[in-house]
Formats: sequence, C-alpha cells, structure tokens
Amino acid sequence: MLNISEPLVSVNWLNEHINKPNLIVIDATMKKITWEKNEYENQDIQIKNARFLDIKNVFSDTTASFPNTMLSAQEFQEQARLLGINKDSTIIVYDDIGIYTSPRVWWMFKSMGHDNIAVLDGGLPIWVKAGYTTEKPKKFIGKKGNFIANFNQNFFKNYTNVLQAINIGTEILDARSIDRFDGSKPEPREGLRSGHIPTSKNIHYNDLLNGTLLKPVDDLKKIFASKLKKEDDIIFSCGSGITACILALGATVSGYKKLSVYDGSWTEWGSLSELPIEK
Repeated sequence: MLNISEPLVSVNWLNEHINKPNLIVIDATMKKITWEKNEYENQDIQIKNARFLDIKNVFSDTTASFPNTMLSAQEFQEQARLLGINKDSTIIVYDDIGIYTSPRVWWMFKSMGHDNIAVLDGGLPIWVKAGYTTEKPKKFIGKKGNFIANFNQNFFKNYTNVLQAINIGTEILDARSIDRFDGSKPEPREGLRSGHIPTSKNIHYNDLLNGTLLKPVDDLKKIFASKLKKEDDIIFSCGSGITACILALGATVSGYKKLSVYDGSWTEWGSLSELPIEK
C-alpha cells in the first residue's frame, strides 16, 4: 500500500507510482479572479485518470456569504466519497497553472484528518513538459469511496479568531501582492476596501515560486525567516483563502508547525466595515 509523508512530490515520482492501486490523482484547477488572457493553456487535457475536484461549486459552501468557504465535515466527507476517495487513498493534487489551487485542496484534506496527500510540484505544466501521459478531461464514474472526515478546527480561522490574534501578537501573513497589501491598487472584487489586516506582514505567494515550481527549501526558509520565527503561531490570509494555502505549503516544507488559514481572508475582512484596516 502506497503512503506518502512529504507535502510535495515531483512529476517523476508521480509517473513512477501512478498505477499504484490506492493512488488517486486530483485535478484542482480553478479560474483565477485575476485571470489574464491566454493564461489558461491546458483546459482541454488532464493527467491520465485524474478526477476533477470542483473547489468553487462543489467543495465550497455555495450558501455562504463569501467565496471558497469550507464545507462542513459531513458534506466534505460525502463529496470526497463521490470522487471515489477512501480512508487509505494516497492523493496527489495538481492544477493547470503549476502551484495555485492545489495547495488549497491539500490543506482542506489535511484539515479533515487525511495526511496521506501531497501537491504535485509544478502541476500540469511540468507534467506536460516531461512528456508524461495526458488525456481529454472526463467525469469520474466509479465506486463510491469510504473516506472519513475528522475536522480539526485549528486548520482554519474566522475573523473573530483573527481579531484575537491581533491582540495577542499571533503572526498574520498575507499572500496578496504588495500593491494590494498596501492599498495602492484596488481589489479585483468590487465593494472591498483596500489595505491589510492590522499587524499583518506580506509575502506574495509568487515569491515562493520559480515559474510553476516551488522554490528550493533553502530559499523558502530564508524567505520565511525574514518575517517569522520557527516557534510562531501563524495565520495565513489572502484574497479568498486560496493562495494563503500556498504560503501554508511553503511554510510546511520549511519546517513551520503552528499554521492556520483565515478562511474568509480579505474578501471577508475588506467587506466588513466594523473591522479595522491599515494601509
């Protein structure tokens, strides 16, 4: 039975293990809110036998006030089972950009107690570049899984938790670009104030990447060490809870342990006038 203990695997590793009976490959692609023309190049192919996980419309609470809000444990469990995911499944998750939405799915499954999951470093672009097998996207049709969700609330924070974190000195790290963080550029979503959560610091998620690959671990350690201490409690935030998980991935690879993601992120914070902001 295949198991993994690292949060990241290479395309070579996946190609070597792709036929293992308990391995499931998840396509977590989701369109960016800041999508640029011609950026979405691989929408008509997938890794062989990949199963598409719809973050926006299936694996988020569509009745919530803000986008990409986590499902309840019960609903997450049911949707994971419908994708044929089992308690003993080894999950490799990728996206079409490289490393963008895949860390969000990695973090969601970890929050549900499933640690046997890793992100594909470089995603579909590096898989294609290596010449490995792809196919036309297809809907998963197969046996329902027996996945069990055991939600750990420490993985996600709400705005009340973040207000408390400000007061006790918990580190808050924002994954948005510096011009959005400092309020010099308007938010891409209408109706949001500009600026950042008081006391928060900024590392743009793209600073952790070399193209579509995560930077080497020594480089990541230097980036995080410039903002944080290893013993810190850290809350990651971004626009809507997606790219904050890229920081969570990079921090995990770098050896940080006490991590959480602000699920509502700036979409919530920037829309609630009673919450304080800085610029």
